[in-house]
Amino acid sequence: MSDEQPPLRRLQPGQRARIRIWDRATGEVATVFESTDRLYEAPNWTDDGRLLVNGDGLLWTLPADGSAPPEPIPAEGLPAVNNDHVLSVDGATVFASANDWHIWALPLAGGAARRITPDDGSFHFLHGVSPDGERLGYVRLEPAGDDWWASGTIHTIGLDGSDDVAVTTDPGPADGCEWTPDGAWILFNTEQFSSEPGHAQLARVRPDGAELEQLTFDERVNWFPHMAPTGDVVVYLSFPSGTTGHPADLPIELRLVSVDDWQHPTTLVALDGGQGTINVPSWSPDGSAFAFVDYPID
Repeated sequence: MSDEQPPLRRLQPGQRARIRIWDRATGEVATVFESTDRLYEAPNWTDDGRLLVNGDGLLWTLPADGSAPPEPIPAEGLPAVNNDHVLSVDGATVFASANDWHIWALPLAGGAARRITPDDGSFHFLHGVSPDGERLGYVRLEPAGDDWWASGTIHTIGLDGSDDVAVTTDPGPADGCEWTPDGAWILFNTEQFSSEPGHAQLARVRPDGAELEQLTFDERVNWFPHMAPTGDVVVYLSFPSGTTGHPADLPIELRLVSVDDWQHPTTLVALDGGQGTINVPSWSPDGSAFAFVDYPID
């Protein structure tokens, strides 16, 4: 495994990072914070009404109503983090992927960080926590030279780094694994249903790897499915056809789809974004709102 860490993402000249909230009842979008000097990414939503984001390699919190700017979380021993972070079921702990390719645990209130994943030669990118709070879902990459996605599979692992289980075995790119609220399925996006790169679709699989099922079948490139806590709808990120990976700064759409009708999504917002917009679960705890980040360039 390479010891070289990737550079932190930065805003381009004239670009803004806007932390925004879509209201399910009204369909309106509000900007709760805007920055021209720090690139924020990937909101989570805490039980006490705050948003958790990353920026400049640090974790930050801010009130979801925009009444105060982001404040960094004091973290002892935590390497620079990326945009893959989730909250524990009890809300007291942040699990975060760092740029050393490992998953770490940190008290939300701040304190000493604890590394979870072992040195096994792979890269670990966190995306979900099981509803019982006992396991983490992550994407395991086994790079071959400069090809990070030579093998990308969905895994789950215990909170102490033990009992690593491969949920998918197809080496084609897969990402964005997240349990449904009832724990019955893991949602994710995958390229394995097409022989042509740049055609990721949404899928689901049982946590034991059984009953793999494709859910979307359109020409768009669909990533990061996030089911509402109410269990009835999913928001996901939709790239233009032919997009490979999940790059930044593209014209994208956030789409809403009913779990009873995956073939007829509704476009909620068209925006400039991609990487950093909704990498992680970002529904409010009651399912009434959804947070995301866009990156317009003036």
